[in-house]
Amino acid sequence: MKRLLSLLFSLVIMTAAAEACTNFLVTPGAAADSSSMITYSADSHTLYGELIYLPAARHIEGTLINVYDWDSGSYLGQIKQVAETYAVVGNMNEHQLAIGETTFGGRPELHNPKGGLDYGSLMYFALQRARNAREAIRVMTSLVEEYGYCSGGESFSISDPREVWILEMIGKGEGKPGALWVARRVPDGYICGHANQARIRQFPLNDPQNCLFGRDVISFAREKGYFSGADKEFSFADTYAPLDFGAQRFCEARVWAGFRRAAPSLQLPGDYARGVPGSEPFPLWIKPDKKLTVRDVMELMRDHYEGTELDMTKDVGAGPYSLPYRWRPMTWKVDSVTYIHERATSTQQTGFSFVAQSRASLPDPIGGILWFGVDDTYCTVYVPMYCGINRIPRSFAVGAGSFDAFSWDSAFWVFNFVSNYTYSRYSDMIKEVQIVQRELEGQFIAQVPQIDRAALALYKTSPWQARDYLSDFSVGAGELTVARWKKLGEFLIWKFLDGNLRDEDGGVKHPPYPEAWYRTIADQTGDRYKEIPWPKK
Repeated sequence: MKRLLSLLFSLVIMTAAAEACTNFLVTPGAAADSSSMITYSADSHTLYGELIYLPAARHIEGTLINVYDWDSGSYLGQIKQVAETYAVVGNMNEHQLAIGETTFGGRPELHNPKGGLDYGSLMYFALQRARNAREAIRVMTSLVEEYGYCSGGESFSISDPREVWILEMIGKGEGKPGALWVARRVPDGYICGHANQARIRQFPLNDPQNCLFGRDVISFAREKGYFSGADKEFSFADTYAPLDFGAQRFCEARVWAGFRRAAPSLQLPGDYARGVPGSEPFPLWIKPDKKLTVRDVMELMRDHYEGTELDMTKDVGAGPYSLPYRWRPMTWKVDSVTYIHERATSTQQTGFSFVAQSRASLPDPIGGILWFGVDDTYCTVYVPMYCGINRIPRSFAVGAGSFDAFSWDSAFWVFNFVSNYTYSRYSDMIKEVQIVQRELEGQFIAQVPQIDRAALALYKTSPWQARDYLSDFSVGAGELTVARWKKLGEFLIWKFLDGNLRDEDGGVKHPPYPEAWYRTIADQTGDRYKEIPWPKK
């Protein structure tokens, strides 16, 4: 028990706030293989990406567990431990339950700093205590009712092999116990998304199979003067997280980006994404044009608004090599006028991300796969971590490294080395990165069916042997990926040293800048760099 508490505390200290994240939710009827899938990118400039592993355990009755805030590491108090907790790999437990989140904040006066539980603790307590999505909702809402809630507004993605839910929650203000919340089941055949803005508006008041909510979620709003209409007109998002320009342009735009990729036929207009006041909000969920593969879902997380009016590779800020990232701050002023940088789904400050895949056709230890990657989603490799494994790759594990010191033993730092070097000549280097990325992910996706079959054969006679087999595969996949990424970094240094370009024979060439960049320089500098005609003798 002491060891587990120590591990949980260390995780708090090393894990900074996931300040701006993106989730997409895919129901079994919307997936090519009938799996449930949710995505999550944990985005923060100070977040060290690592893979958490918590073993299953039994606990003595009356045991209390310390709670620490996941953003600040501050001690929040104690809660009662349950008799049995389930194993957790990253954000998925051994029963294929997966949970992700994005922070929307909401009305600041509803923040209760003295609440006993934060959003991060809620997620992991639910993963340790619940077997399915509905149980997870009960666990999370019961815990905040008993101990209070200290975080700002949160949207949670919760999935199991058969159901996918979105849960939104906000506190009641300082000194007030409990939380305000509503949860909706995503209809089968549809996908949903959220990205740091509350998205549940009106909801059915008498449909417990598909919608759950706190008993005072509407009456509290009336008491505070936030809402005065009929119950059926009540909107959770509009009431507790009123929209502004940033909520639309920096947050809802990412949902728009994912939706337009999955369902281009809808031709969702871009006004709402651009932050135009009064524009029509996007629906909470949509039906994709085709059923999505796990590869398709990975690609939803790799978006810089390419091909849209917000394309981050096209303006002068992208530089000569079409870099789709902008260094912070996101807002800036010129002559007292405020301007912005776009905030895309794929961003440079991601600590880790995942695609959680839950499959009802297989026993839980085999059916659940957490496709896990560190660093930005565009440059990562999603490595399959089966939810039934009993160990994880050392380079991904807690304690393998830290945010404060570079280490070649850390997957996080190896991937950051490659991506940060790639940023210097992005349009050329990213092609090399994608070759290896697609090679590895393609290999793992192709291997999964045969790993499933072999593990299933073992599971029928020895579940523990099956778990060992899956562990060997997942650990091996992680080690292979990190080793291959180190080699990729060495290759990029060799090929693009000092702005040069080596050909296949090792010859050194001097590739020019793109013509458009030369024109930009000429336009901005006038005669400064013009060659002066030299008189002939």
